[in-house]
Amino acid sequence: MMTPSCALGFVPMALSHGAGAEVQRPLASVVIGGITTSTLLTLIVLPTLYELIEARVLRRKEED
Repeated sequence: MMTPSCALGFVPMALSHGAGAEVQRPLASVVIGGITTSTLLTLIVLPTLYELIEARVLRRKEED
């Protein structure tokens, strides 16, 4: 729940056009991308890797 709220908090900064926007806009887009990427890696990629490695270890144990 924290990730969407953090990303939503940076949206106004990412869409700003006022003074200092040339610094704020890239920073906000990097933070939003980083938060989103880290969440996807944590929730999808890591569990998938663990499952693949576990299946590989179990297959090796059955072969022995």
